[in-house]
Amino acid sequence: MTTKKPLTLDEIKTAADEFFPLFLEVANRMPEASTEDQLKALEHVAKLATRNRTQKEKEERDARFGFLKQNH
Repeated sequence: MTTKKPLTLDEIKTAADEFFPLFLEVANRMPEASTEDQLKALEHVAKLATRNRTQKEKEERDARFGFLKQNH
């Protein structure tokens, strides 16, 4: 059985530096919502952002290889 090392203060600070700007962006857009609802919304926004990134990367990759989508 392995025991986990406690997180260091620097690891917590780094994670907080990544998390709070994202959370505050969502929280500021829904100030009347509970913190729990804001966190749920952040999860959904993060999933959408991931999907958008994946789609954008695919489109850029396809464009480099000449697979441009034609809109007719």
